[in-house]
Amino acid sequence: MAASPGSPGALRRAGNEEFRRGQYGPAAELYSRALAQLEAAGDASAEERSVLLANRAACHLKDGACSLCVADCTSALELVPFGIKPLLRRAAAYEALERYSLAYVDYKTALQVDCSVQAAHDGVNRMTKALLEKDGVNWRQKLPPIPTVPVSAQTRWSAPSAQALGANTPPAAAPRGEGDKTAAGMERARVLKEEGNELVKKGNHKKAVEKYTESLKLNKECATYTNRALCYLSLKQYKEAAQDCTEALKLDPKNVKALYRRAQALKELKDYKSSIADIKSLLKTEPKNTAALRLLQELNRA
Repeated sequence: MAASPGSPGALRRAGNEEFRRGQYGPAAELYSRALAQLEAAGDASAEERSVLLANRAACHLKDGACSLCVADCTSALELVPFGIKPLLRRAAAYEALERYSLAYVDYKTALQVDCSVQAAHDGVNRMTKALLEKDGVNWRQKLPPIPTVPVSAQTRWSAPSAQALGANTPPAAAPRGEGDKTAAGMERARVLKEEGNELVKKGNHKKAVEKYTESLKLNKECATYTNRALCYLSLKQYKEAAQDCTEALKLDPKNVKALYRRAQALKELKDYKSSIADIKSLLKTEPKNTAALRLLQELNRA
C-alpha cells in the first residue's frame, strides 16, 4: 500500500528529491519532519532513524554547516554503529573544521569497514600530510583511539541487502550514483582549493581567487573562505575580504583566521570599533596570539 503524503516514508522520498535538485535546506526540513513523526509514534527502528539522520547530515555538509553535520552523523552512528556514509560525512565535516585528528580516525575506521572506499584512502592521505605539518613526526602519539570494527559490521556494510540499496537508501547515501557525485564534487573542491593554495605561495592572488571561487561553488568550506579572504586583503579588496570572513564565521564562529582577517579588513575600511570587537573575540580563544595583540595596539592608536 502506498504511503500517505505526510507519512515518514513519503517525507523521506520528498527529501531525497529535493536533495537531487540541490535544495538542501528544504530537504533537511523534510528529513526532520520524518524523524519527528517516527519518534512521536514511538515505533521507529534504529536503522530508519539512522538513515534519516545521515541524509540530513549530507544536507548540512552541502550547506557548509559542518558542526550540525557532525552532530547528526554522531547520532546516526550511535543508532547503527560503523555506518560507512555517516563515518565519511563526519570525517569530511571534521576536515572542513580543520579538526584533522578526528577526521583521520573516521577515515581509518571507514577503511576497516570497507577497504575499497577510495574517498577514505584519499582522506587518510590528506590528514596524514596535514597532521605531519601541524604536529611533526610524532603526530600519531596525539591521535584519539581508533575503534576496532567487529567482523559483523564489516560483513553488514560490505554486502548490503537489496532493500538497503532500494527505496530506503537516500540519494546521498547510495553506495553508487548520487553518492559518488557528491564525493567527486567534494574531491574536485579540495583539488581546486589546493591549486589556489599553490598560487598564493607564488604570489598570484588574483588567479588564486578564481580557484577558491570555483571550489566554493562545489563545497562551502570555512578554510576556503578564509584563504580567499587573504587574497582579497592582498588585492586591497577589503569589503570582499570582510564578507568572506563573515561567511567563514557562520560555519565556525570561533575561527581565528576569519576573526583576524576580518579585523584587518575592517581596519582598512576604517570601521575600528568592529575591528576591535573581532580581535577581542579572537583573544578569548587565543589570549597570547601575538599578531592579534599587535593589531589591537594599532587599532587603539587609530
